[in-house]
Amino acid sequence: MSDLFLALYIGCAGFVAAGVIGSAYQFLTNQPPRFNLAVEGVAGIVGYTGFCFFAGPFIIMRNAIRGRRIENRPFGWFVASSTIAGMWSLGTGLLLIQLVLIVMGRY
Repeated sequence: MSDLFLALYIGCAGFVAAGVIGSAYQFLTNQPPRFNLAVEGVAGIVGYTGFCFFAGPFIIMRNAIRGRRIENRPFGWFVASSTIAGMWSLGTGLLLIQLVLIVMGRY
């Protein structure tokens, strides 16, 4: 049971990080984050890929909620999107928590 709570905590940490990054992007650009690659140059592509890697769960959930409310997409579509965002959050959360532990010297 403790492993389940740990996984839930790590997933929440990943989703919070995605939300902070996505909201900061929206605050700075006045546009919602998207999965479109409209940048030029190698540095822009690498930066935007990193952004999408960490902000991906936020983008997916924002699109899923919007699709359910505005476009009346089926509930199964929402559940599938939520599952993908949750697993993605678990992966990024695990990466972020491991990075924090390495920086703190506890790993």
